[in-house]
Amino acid sequence: MSGAANIISVSGLGKTYDDGFEALSNVNLDINAGEIFALLGPNGAGKTTLINIICGIVNSTVGRVTVAGFDTVSEFRQTRSLIGLVPQELTTETFESVWDTIAFSRGLFGKAPNPGHLEKTLKSLSLWDKKDSVIMSLSGGMKRRVLIAKALAHEPQILFLDEPTAGVDVELRQDMWDIVRGLSDSGVTVILTTHYIEEAEQMADRIGVINHGEIILVQDKKSLMRELGKKQLILELDEPLDAVPTALASYDLEIRAGGNEIIYNYDTQAENTGITTLLSDLREARIYFRDVKTTQSSLEEIFVGLVKRIK
Repeated sequence: MSGAANIISVSGLGKTYDDGFEALSNVNLDINAGEIFALLGPNGAGKTTLINIICGIVNSTVGRVTVAGFDTVSEFRQTRSLIGLVPQELTTETFESVWDTIAFSRGLFGKAPNPGHLEKTLKSLSLWDKKDSVIMSLSGGMKRRVLIAKALAHEPQILFLDEPTAGVDVELRQDMWDIVRGLSDSGVTVILTTHYIEEAEQMADRIGVINHGEIILVQDKKSLMRELGKKQLILELDEPLDAVPTALASYDLEIRAGGNEIIYNYDTQAENTGITTLLSDLREARIYFRDVKTTQSSLEEIFVGLVKRIK
């Protein structure tokens, strides 16, 4: 997506609440028109706060956001009309029908009635046969689809999905991914927040990582997945080792557990992990081990590592 025009630009954004809690700190972010951008981070990292500020629901303490060149504060009506938002919480416990709900949502944005667009939207979300159903009677998965239909009713250029698959089963999650790809193919810019690595990996062109209210990095998906794909090989030694021999320096080994373990980091997605040659070179160096195991860094550990690396 390099070279694509920015449709959202966030500059020096910060949010501090009255109780002194700093939810966001100096966030700078550009999102390209037409891309699928995943904002990845643990719960409480600031994902929802950032989305709500861009959508004009929450005011920032400092900084500026533009959408398609319009300022989200001084030109709120223009920016909000360009955006569809699917919130994380299911707020659809109503006696209204699916059709009436999305028709009303379209009218809220001052759009003329367009039954054809609403029909197309409902069919794309497999909701057409539910159009006359009362929303309260629908399953949780169907209610989430209705939220997407509401967000798309006014034909926005940008769609925000806040934790779209939280609490849904695997089958529905796959359906959601297909829906998002279809929207992207139709030219809609999609921004989704998630704490599922697999969701970001499946969906996104680019991934932003947020933690403690700060954007740690923004990267092309493939390069970030290499980061997340790293594993550790842990070798429990027969005899303690004081230092890594010079002949093994290229492996960047780490000694721990009082010299009783050596750690080798490798990339699971690389063509050659280097493990076979490492084990051969260890034998050459007369370093023997009694046990071997592998571990994959947890998401929290990856965040900690990224924070250390960037700062």
